[in-house]
Amino acid sequence: MNWNDLLRMSINSLRRRKLRTFLTVLGVLIGTASIVVMISLGLGMQQSLYKEVEQSGGLTSITVTGSDNSDGMTTESMGSGQETEKRIDDQLVEKISKMDHVKLAAPIYETSVILLKGFYMAYVQLQGMTPEGLKSLNMDLGDGTLPKTGTGHLELIFGNGVITDFYETGSGNGYYDTGKVPNINLMKDSLFMITDTENYNSDSSAAFGDSTDGTAGAGSQSDSGTGQTKPVQKYVVRASGVINGGLDDYSNNYDSVFCDLETLKQLLRKEYAGKVIPGQPQTKAGKALKGFYYTSLKVKADDIDHVNEVADVIRNMGYNVETNAEYLDSMKSQFAIVQAVLGGIGAVSLLVAAIGIANTMMMSIYERTKEIGVMKVLGCSLRNIREMFLLEAAFIGLLGGIAGNILSFVMSAAINIIVGSSGAMSMGTDSTISYIPWWLVLMSMVFAVLVGVLAGYFPAKRAMKLSPLAAIRNE
Repeated sequence: MNWNDLLRMSINSLRRRKLRTFLTVLGVLIGTASIVVMISLGLGMQQSLYKEVEQSGGLTSITVTGSDNSDGMTTESMGSGQETEKRIDDQLVEKISKMDHVKLAAPIYETSVILLKGFYMAYVQLQGMTPEGLKSLNMDLGDGTLPKTGTGHLELIFGNGVITDFYETGSGNGYYDTGKVPNINLMKDSLFMITDTENYNSDSSAAFGDSTDGTAGAGSQSDSGTGQTKPVQKYVVRASGVINGGLDDYSNNYDSVFCDLETLKQLLRKEYAGKVIPGQPQTKAGKALKGFYYTSLKVKADDIDHVNEVADVIRNMGYNVETNAEYLDSMKSQFAIVQAVLGGIGAVSLLVAAIGIANTMMMSIYERTKEIGVMKVLGCSLRNIREMFLLEAAFIGLLGGIAGNILSFVMSAAINIIVGSSGAMSMGTDSTISYIPWWLVLMSMVFAVLVGVLAGYFPAKRAMKLSPLAAIRNE
């Protein structure tokens, strides 16, 4: 018998037993879909991690902070009464920028600010960065450009989700309470910004006006010496750009606000002249220290092969160092465990399907005993009989694999839609929690066919051992 004859006989045999074939294929379908969807969840988390790493500077990025405190502004007390400073200042930035294999050393200063517009307000984390540092973020600006330097006016870059941070000052309701986007155009509207968040009294704040002098009298600041209140400084700020994306397009910069570092430093030094700038270190007497100290330092190596070398040098200087490469390696090992567990859960379903295939093939042998005897009497080789039954089992695995992958894509799309609409991935990560690459599709189909062949091996072997005369006499 040639292969065409074997294929025709195998297909006809499956057609004659439509219901049994359908139920067996259904078992393979469920098993295949279970494995693919379970593994796709692990791959989806891994893809989100890759995007997160790419958005935070890629594998050549290094983050430097103070040795004892994540804000980079630590002071260590020594036995002699002196203080050893482990802070990030301009001298450290210059020193690291001159190191071998360092492509960029960009300081970052973070501070909490309040943004006001009409009856809306929002608490946001403002990040001041150099022009080079902002360019290194590779932000996709839907509108506008990076902030201009040397103008004396603070310009902001808003993340595409910052608008959801605004809430009504009266009711306290925001986007996540009402489902309605605040009536604010971040790109076109002017906003009030307050840096002295601790002393700002939101209950006494006035509505937004048309002032352009950068200050307003709303809000209050207590003077502990006289008991009187002083107006909290307000600044009129505008956007230079808004990151591209909708409210459901989550990323590292979803609710971030950026500005030019030098302009921010000038503004803070002027407002807090003679006082401690928020987030800056101070003496035991509560007085401000000289100089300006940064929250962290973003360093980029010239090549991924030099990342560990640069990181080790900075660590030896006494600073905390985190690299995206180290973070990725640690997370990949965790994801491998997650994928193995999820894949194992799905494999149980496919094991049950394999038992179903074996049962179907055994029943087929009992029903076709006389047919097998006739084939042997007519000179059909044992090899042909084995191949016929293995082909039937392989067809069942193939059909179940194809249908299972189709169901997997449907389930994956549904999971991503549900997760995206629910906002469950709003913590700065991508909403694609399930990801099915083509190699997973091919491997699952091959695996389904292989499971079918293995499940059909012992029934095929039993068919080969049947006695021709006994088979013909069988009723």
